[in-house]
Amino acid sequence: MGGTVFRGNNLIDGVFETIFHLKKLEKKVVFLSNRGNILRKMCYSKLCQMGLDVSEEKILLSSTVAANDLKAYFASSAVWVFGEQGLKDELIEAEVRIASRPEEADWLLITLHESVTYKDLNDAFRAVRHGARIIATNTDTHFPSEDGDSIDVAGMIGAVVASTGKEVDVVIGKPSHYMVEAALKVLGQSPESCLVVGDSLASDICLGKRFGIKTALVLSGSVQLENVKQSKWQPDWIWNYLGDLNEYLTTGWKCL
Repeated sequence: MGGTVFRGNNLIDGVFETIFHLKKLEKKVVFLSNRGNILRKMCYSKLCQMGLDVSEEKILLSSTVAANDLKAYFASSAVWVFGEQGLKDELIEAEVRIASRPEEADWLLITLHESVTYKDLNDAFRAVRHGARIIATNTDTHFPSEDGDSIDVAGMIGAVVASTGKEVDVVIGKPSHYMVEAALKVLGQSPESCLVVGDSLASDICLGKRFGIKTALVLSGSVQLENVKQSKWQPDWIWNYLGDLNEYLTTGWKCL
């Protein structure tokens, strides 16, 4: 969503009209994001405040998928969170067991932590040193914010991996199969009938190429046109922003 649907607290030009048109055509839309530090309800509220007609179950964050998968496959495990309250709330809502101390955790769940302290880092370190396996909401290096690119989950992972010598066991977010399976389940569609639209070559376009889904890259995030030529992940279409999809649906014009 960030860099494709909105930047900071503002919708990107043309998004409202495009989503409205897709719904009018009875197309199914899922809002998929690697954001793992917020509660899905928070994201739903943000999109509604921006004027978009969305339903909460059509929003899939890496925090949502992580919580659901931990509950489904590791119901008896205790989790320590290296992240913010939003992720903890998502785990609690999914009835995932939160460890009372880092030393008691079976899993260390890492996400973006924008208010990280030394204690947070040390607790994560202790969880892994006492045997916790590592799961990450995503491995993105940066994300687009209103005042420029900002460090993402890869920075948090780097601190834990470098200090413990342990690698990440599971990555939930795009371009993993966990996110694809969750999205296709909500959509009730096959990969061949879907389109991934996003601003990241490494997560959005890679996801589509890995799982047989058509892809469209938008240049409203961090990627520039010259970056595409250097990437092994080549999109099927390139648009300046999501609003171009509306014109494409209306007129069928050829994209870049």
